[in-house]
Amino acid sequence: MRRIGTLVYGIVCYAAFFATFLYLLGFLGGLVVPKSIDSGTAGPLGHALVVNTLLLVLFGAQHSAMARPRFKAWWTRFVPAPVERSTYVLASSVALGLLCWLWLPIPAVVWDVSGPIGTAAARGLFLAGVGLVLYSTFLIDHFDLFGLRQVVLAFRRKVYAHKRFATPSLYRFVRHPLYVGWIVTFWATPMMSAGHFLFALVMTGYILLAIPLEERDLEGVLGEEYRRWRESTPAFVPGLGRGAAPAGQAVESIRG
Repeated sequence: MRRIGTLVYGIVCYAAFFATFLYLLGFLGGLVVPKSIDSGTAGPLGHALVVNTLLLVLFGAQHSAMARPRFKAWWTRFVPAPVERSTYVLASSVALGLLCWLWLPIPAVVWDVSGPIGTAAARGLFLAGVGLVLYSTFLIDHFDLFGLRQVVLAFRRKVYAHKRFATPSLYRFVRHPLYVGWIVTFWATPMMSAGHFLFALVMTGYILLAIPLEERDLEGVLGEEYRRWRESTPAFVPGLGRGAAPAGQAVESIRG
């Protein structure tokens, strides 16, 4: 029964992630969902800035703190190791869901290129960013990243082990294609409101601040091979200051 409970819990957490991910895309793109980043009645600017910033900080703090090895070592004293990742995914989904639910619009326009060409270009970039995010997760093992591999192995009574260090596809040329996809997704919009601008700015800043922590943790786990790959491969733009990683090396899955 415990193995079945572990498996069901992992599936539920993954479903919560996927529903939140889809809602976030609609939230940013103003598509389908009942509440987008610009919908609702605008209130006092100062109040909206404080509430929205606190929501972003809450998400960033949860997302980063729970990914640190020291927290995991402490947390798995109370939470079984096979569901640690699923619990992290669930907590991140809750934090992101709260952000979307409680977000207050700030409708002042930063830019507006919502003519036919501008809209098509912005929507194309948005979809390209989403596609890059999803593609990158599968390159580093989508199901491991979101906790399903761990619970399936536990259900099958197999011991979990980290995947082999390898640089598939885009990871030969940049260290963080997943984050490139998110940054493009955050900023690609034909009409950028001040509220959307705040979201994109803070989330981009969070990514830039979190990367050194994540890379330090991965180097601690993966050692010299990861360090050489990190030193030879640019973070975001291929060929910018560093050579491409040689074939046969790879990055472990993103944990922050």
